[in-house]
Amino acid sequence: MIKENNEKYPYTILFIEDEEIILNNYTTYLKKIFSNVLTARDGEEALKLYNKEKPEIIIADIHIPKINGLTLLEMIREKDLDVKLIVLTGHVTTKFLLQATSLKLINYLQKPISRLKLKESLNKAIEEISNYKLVKIQNIELKNGYSWDIRNKILKRKEELIELTKKETLLLELLFSSVEKVFSYDEILYQVWNDFDDEGNINSLKNLVRRLRLKLPEETLENVFKEGYRIKIK
Repeated sequence: MIKENNEKYPYTILFIEDEEIILNNYTTYLKKIFSNVLTARDGEEALKLYNKEKPEIIIADIHIPKINGLTLLEMIREKDLDVKLIVLTGHVTTKFLLQATSLKLINYLQKPISRLKLKESLNKAIEEISNYKLVKIQNIELKNGYSWDIRNKILKRKEELIELTKKETLLLELLFSSVEKVFSYDEILYQVWNDFDDEGNINSLKNLVRRLRLKLPEETLENVFKEGYRIKIK
């Protein structure tokens, strides 16, 4: 599942770890796989980042300051059944296993972390995200009879097919992968142009959005000032 051709997944992952060496080493590794890697060193900082960014995957150490890892993930899981959770722990106890069961973890990894085990866990998370998108939801209904077909990457108004360019399709594919989430300019530039911040591509992105808005219901494609774009369906 993890791509070998340097192509990154357009998902956001939050890595929570208070040990600086581990944090730095694995952040470097994760940035080779995902287009948006967030880091936090304590539970409070992590919760703020989660609420703002809504990551698809979270990796959390249990023993972190302010809010411990399991308590933090319990708080998140209460309102988010879809986020994929991986826990890091120095040792496994019966109490930990009982508490972790309700979290529906992808996996728990014992320190020192095995790179192979982490890769296997990330592959499982990516597979579950992909299956959710392709199987659980087939169409996203928009206002005024519009809909987005996730499997076939097709935009329709009632039964009428709306013609899209390749870049329009790539942008909508990214935005519809997590409705209401704000995708950063860098995420979008990487997905559509396979590049990061570039003045020429920023201008091209603005033109692309302008054209797409003419093909979508009013106020569906929203610009969040200085952050990025998102799809709104309500």
